[in-house]
Amino acid sequence: MQHVETIIQPKWLITVDKHNRILENHSLVIDRGRIIDIISNQLLKSKYTAIKIHYLDNHAILPGFINAHTHNAMSLMRGFADDLPLMSWLHNYIWPAERLYVGPEMVCDGMRLALAEMIRGGTTCINDMYFYAAEAAEVMHKSGIRGRIADSVLNIEMPWSPNVQSCFDKTIALAQQVKAYPLIEASIAPHAPYTTNDEILREVLRISKQYSLPIHMHVQETREEVDQFLAAHQTWPLDRLMELGLCSSKFQAVHMTQVSKTDIEILKRTGTHVIHCPESNMKLASGICPVQTLLDAGINVALGTDGPASNNDLDMIGEMRSAAFLGKIHDNSPEAISAQNVLRMATINGAKSLSLDHITGSLEINKAADVIAIDLNRPETMPVYNPVSQIVYASSRDQVTDVWVAGKQLLKNRALTTLNEAAILENTKVWAEKFKKIINR
Repeated sequence: MQHVETIIQPKWLITVDKHNRILENHSLVIDRGRIIDIISNQLLKSKYTAIKIHYLDNHAILPGFINAHTHNAMSLMRGFADDLPLMSWLHNYIWPAERLYVGPEMVCDGMRLALAEMIRGGTTCINDMYFYAAEAAEVMHKSGIRGRIADSVLNIEMPWSPNVQSCFDKTIALAQQVKAYPLIEASIAPHAPYTTNDEILREVLRISKQYSLPIHMHVQETREEVDQFLAAHQTWPLDRLMELGLCSSKFQAVHMTQVSKTDIEILKRTGTHVIHCPESNMKLASGICPVQTLLDAGINVALGTDGPASNNDLDMIGEMRSAAFLGKIHDNSPEAISAQNVLRMATINGAKSLSLDHITGSLEINKAADVIAIDLNRPETMPVYNPVSQIVYASSRDQVTDVWVAGKQLLKNRALTTLNEAAILENTKVWAEKFKKIINR
């Protein structure tokens, strides 16, 4: 008999492995933060004993969701400026508010609020792009979540970033800092083609190669953005990024609502990943990413929420449902973006886009024990014929009962174990009063 730390025994074990196996009467065996076995319950009793055994007779367990694009500190601006076009939203509300209030305290408090929401919704790994990443990374580390993080690189003077060189300096320092955090890694994040230039992007590529950092960037989010870039440079943004050498398996192109046949060829040839943010794109009327076309071309598409100021939530179950429904309407086909495919977008595809698929994104032996449990024994999700379909099309994030990252339980029967929910909520009210001054000015 082998003695281990944790055994989880669910009704359904959804692996999201290459065969998309859904197992019943099987258990997940965890030790030292990793999955060491997936075994039938019949054989389990003769092979393992555990410190903790979780009997989840009404639950599906599956890999935790990976939010492949978000601006977490903007949780404090949730609902702050709604029902506006992207450029008006940015120039007239978001950037002025950020110039007034963004600082280490705001970013850390916003990150805590976002992490509380995401962990309660089953997210175990995030890809964050914002400011004061060094301070936010420490908050992530203490929370126990996994992820990548980056300071935005912009050719715009801000109080926290007087010039582009300071953005690069922060990125390099962050890459060194996160070596002390086992679950956190750095990226480099040029904001967008319209807020950078060729010189900046060449330096982005140099730093990316020197420090082995993935590149995370908004690309072709709106038709207006593409038209303006085309008028200024006589080429599409993605064409220019390819010419500069950025497009590769280390590059995450976020949004991509405007996609040409040439773009598809570039994405496929270079191994560039696309991060789809359907709810933000719908809310800002930015456009629709042609997800099924990209998947059919063999392009890796992951799923992100974008920031909570433009979504307005960090709900990956809701994002999966939106992605599936929007894709079906876009393609005029009920077969587009199946439940199984959108679950892969929210898990293993996200891990692949972040170069973390050898660690997380599926429940497989030797991978990290990043696991969530969803209670399907609710009126809203009964009966269950296919647990994947039921999770995507009928469940809600409130049905996520338990969350583990690297074997550590971060959510236990809906209660956060590493974050103080009451303190976070009280602190959020203080920030709300400050941001109201922008709205009422």
